[in-house]
Amino acid sequence: MADRPTSGITPFLVIRGQRGREALAFYEAAFAATLVETNFADDGVQLMQASLRINDAWLMLSDEFPEWRGHDEPEPAGITLHLRVDDTDAWVDRAVAAGAVVTMPVADQFWGDRYGQVRDPFGHSWSVGSPIKA
Repeated sequence: MADRPTSGITPFLVIRGQRGREALAFYEAAFAATLVETNFADDGVQLMQASLRINDAWLMLSDEFPEWRGHDEPEPAGITLHLRVDDTDAWVDRAVAAGAVVTMPVADQFWGDRYGQVRDPFGHSWSVGSPIKA
């Protein structure tokens, strides 16, 4: 199906504090995400699953459901989602304007990318890179 991931790895983020709808709005504003699908729990409030497309790649997310997992979700740590983009500065600036915090300022890197990192309002780390323009 064209409206679902069919291969590769698709990150699935769990958003703490029942902020899934807020996360959808953030990713649309910060990373120009296109919302593909949302599914809500029987209560009509909790986000069970949503699919987004960002820069031609898939991202899925949901609210946390501690009642199913037996615990609250921990603070996100140890994973960085990477975006390969056409203009690192523009993408990072847009993310910051939407509420992300710069954790590594954008700079030209030795491996040939213009690269930086941000943390989104939900604790997830994102790196953004594009080839250095000659």
